[in-house]
Amino acid sequence: MKFGGTSVANSGLIMKAAARVARMQRAKNDVVVVVSAMGHTTDELMMLSREITQYPPARELDMLLTAGERISVSLFSMALEKLNLQAVSFTGSQVGIITDNRHTDARIMEIRGERLKKAIAEHKIPVVCGFQGVSMEKEITTLGRGGSDTTAVAISAALAAKSCIIYTDVEGVYTEDPNRFRGVKKIGKISYEEMLELASHGAQVLHPRASGIAARYRIPVEIKSGFNNKSGTTVMHLEGVEHPKPKAITHSEDLYLVTLVQVPKKPTYLSQIVTDLTEHGIHLKFFFHGISDAKKFDLSFITPLNEKKKVKTILKPVIKRLKIASLKEVTDVCSISVIGLGIGSDNRVLSEVFNILSRAKAHIEAVTTSELSLNIFLHRKYVNRAINSLLQRFDLRA
Repeated sequence: MKFGGTSVANSGLIMKAAARVARMQRAKNDVVVVVSAMGHTTDELMMLSREITQYPPARELDMLLTAGERISVSLFSMALEKLNLQAVSFTGSQVGIITDNRHTDARIMEIRGERLKKAIAEHKIPVVCGFQGVSMEKEITTLGRGGSDTTAVAISAALAAKSCIIYTDVEGVYTEDPNRFRGVKKIGKISYEEMLELASHGAQVLHPRASGIAARYRIPVEIKSGFNNKSGTTVMHLEGVEHPKPKAITHSEDLYLVTLVQVPKKPTYLSQIVTDLTEHGIHLKFFFHGISDAKKFDLSFITPLNEKKKVKTILKPVIKRLKIASLKEVTDVCSISVIGLGIGSDNRVLSEVFNILSRAKAHIEAVTTSELSLNIFLHRKYVNRAINSLLQRFDLRA
């Protein structure tokens, strides 16, 4: 059972969350709890670091930010003890969450979990810090935004849990963001593959890395509200369908489109440019180079807008070294992703999406497809009307 920051934002909510755990354990279940930092603690700690220095060292930032979860697990354990249950709190390092050494964005390599198994055998409820681990060099690390989801699902996989329940501030997965688009439907069941695709293209309800682990180890994940007892959305294995149709739509704003104009057509140039960007940690959402018989071509990339400054810094010497004519940029690009099993290989769905966007007068900049998604890149001014048109046409509103 994983509780997000909004579900444990104060002592009253911690007691309510502990009562949920108590009911689960008294129903003869072995329970492990994973907890995020309370409310906006992580953001507040980050702001505090910025008061000291604009560029805090990554190692020290990890040391600072992991304090938030330590507060949560100790208070949560106290709450369980008050309910006459035995509980024991653990940091990520104490339960053997071993990561690589990338500070602020580490990847889990293994979970040893001996102390977790011992606590469960002693009929205690382990309460574990989400978001954190320890490297092989014994350095404290954090898993990046959404890391508590990743912790919960990874522990579920390590212990072969029957299920993982994520308690959050929404009642499940919807056909679009319910805070922005009225009347969207809650999805009862969604496949691992569809959830991973949604998460990868901007949906905030479950982290992509958590979705990926759930898919790999076939751990059923239920996403539900921490504030009521309504049923949520279960992420699980679903068989493919013969007649694919869109199940949900998600979107991502604040993207950055950069085009290198007149790149000399040399065999190694494309790999050099892509390598320079990826080795510096740039997240390439899309790239395309014009197909031409000419001696030069244009090369376009789409990255998160917050990486704009970094992208330009990296490309400046590349442009000079490879004798590229110029750089053009667009800073109001967004993506809309239509998700569903098999839709990327169904020409009828692709044709219908194009017709809908044409009628909505939404100009498309670029399109990518996969077996599970159609991803449309367009200017921000078209996003709302394009999404509303797609929701209506594919019956994704209640």
